[in-house]
Amino acid sequence: MRPSRSIREVKMADYNTMELMVCVASRELTDGASVGVGTGVPCAAAMLAQKTHAPNLLIVFEAGGVAPLLPEMPISVGDSRTFFRAVKASGMVQIMETCARGMIDYTFLGGAQIDMYGNMNSTQLGPDHAKPKVRFPGSGGANDFASFCWRTIVVTPQDSRRFVEKCDFITTPGYLTGGNAREAAGLPKGCGPYRIITNMAVMDFEPLSKRMRIISINPGYAEEDVRDNCGFELLRVDRLRQTAPPADEELRVLREEVDPHRYVIGR
Repeated sequence: MRPSRSIREVKMADYNTMELMVCVASRELTDGASVGVGTGVPCAAAMLAQKTHAPNLLIVFEAGGVAPLLPEMPISVGDSRTFFRAVKASGMVQIMETCARGMIDYTFLGGAQIDMYGNMNSTQLGPDHAKPKVRFPGSGGANDFASFCWRTIVVTPQDSRRFVEKCDFITTPGYLTGGNAREAAGLPKGCGPYRIITNMAVMDFEPLSKRMRIISINPGYAEEDVRDNCGFELLRVDRLRQTAPPADEELRVLREEVDPHRYVIGR
């Protein structure tokens, strides 16, 4: 077995890994849909989708901005730019209510840990809640978004410390213990984790077991790299695809219109 590659960036001739992940994430967003986003990669992906294949994508920010015409990349969910020419300047309570009513199609989330069922941890490392090894910011709106938005997309670097057998703390529910456990816990049927997009691959969830599975391998990597950098056994579809690299027009829009100051793609 060859040595595994860590989360180092794989430089391509014409784009970097962050640009690849943003482009791949943007393709998942459909025209006419609604998406709850934060800043950084989620915002970049939503802006790119809106400026390319999904002009009628409705962008919603946790702090209350609804359908703004973003002049440039905001630096926080409460940035005044998230309200620029918006349809509505509401607040967090109204946004969470909108999610609970089933009106948000997509959302982007992340965390320090994710398990095979898409449960995420952004609270702590270590089992002792009173004295954790590391304390993270916590849920924010992540639990609400993941509980009620129809499709959750996670964009994250891949390594075995992040992709774990069991989360130290479940901040954000995925499919819990798999199968119908999510619905049994009282969460709406038909919603949950949808895509996991990493620097190495794209994953979804097997429909019955709700376990994470590989559906596409990114340029520059092999299936073995993906498995070597995961702390649990990944399922796979019968026919793995090769993730399409960013198109020239995607890169132009991303670099010139979405993130010209390289706040995200310069990482």
